[in-house]
Amino acid sequence: MSNVRQMLQKGPLHARIIERFDEMSEQLQQAARHILEHPQEVALVSMRELARNAGVQPSTMTRLAKFLDFSGYEDFRAQHADVIRVSADGFAARALQRTEAATNGEGLAFRMLQGLSAQIDRLCAPDTIEHLNKMAEQLSNARRIYVLGLRSCHSVAWHFHYVMTLLGEKTVHLDGPAGTSGDPLIRATSDDVLLAISNKLPTSLQTLELAEAAREKGMPILAITDSEVSPLVTIAEHVVLFPTESQTFFTPDAGA
Repeated sequence: MSNVRQMLQKGPLHARIIERFDEMSEQLQQAARHILEHPQEVALVSMRELARNAGVQPSTMTRLAKFLDFSGYEDFRAQHADVIRVSADGFAARALQRTEAATNGEGLAFRMLQGLSAQIDRLCAPDTIEHLNKMAEQLSNARRIYVLGLRSCHSVAWHFHYVMTLLGEKTVHLDGPAGTSGDPLIRATSDDVLLAISNKLPTSLQTLELAEAAREKGMPILAITDSEVSPLVTIAEHVVLFPTESQTFFTPDAGA
């Protein structure tokens, strides 16, 4: 993948935002998360529309730009515009231009399926494959695998656990009623691993609490999540990121 295409997908300030994310206020983090997930919007929509999409006030975008050492929002926006301008074929700009899209059910279904296909295709990136291989090796070597996925990620965690039960009794699904999900960790040791699956910030508080409990027992944490600024990233040995952009209000977990 070329440097230009990487910047089109991640944005020219991706690394800087990640590096300084923990220093930001809650409002700045909310704005930064949206820009990390939709970097092309900075160049292609107005500041007010970008702020509305991120769920913050327009002034927050200006404060974010200054926090990242720009003189103002226009300089911040220019960085993103330059990347799209130098694109050899302008595919990102054309794809994101506001054309009259089909509004019928067939058109929406096509765009949804096309989006899911693109998300799965992005998992074929070399660095993602490398992390998957390392995670698979660690899962294979573990005495026991504790699997955690709450809310919309419950089905992903359960499916992994179910498939593994067909091969033996190596997995434990952390899914107990009445707040007992973490009880099986009492028997966990440093020879085990925790596979934690989470999406859509903010990450579930219970997911973080159980991940921290596992880490305190010396267990390696393997994370599958949709954001590089997820709290799981800071405590996991290996992380696989899966995209969750959607044409609807619902977050797809096909990538996970």
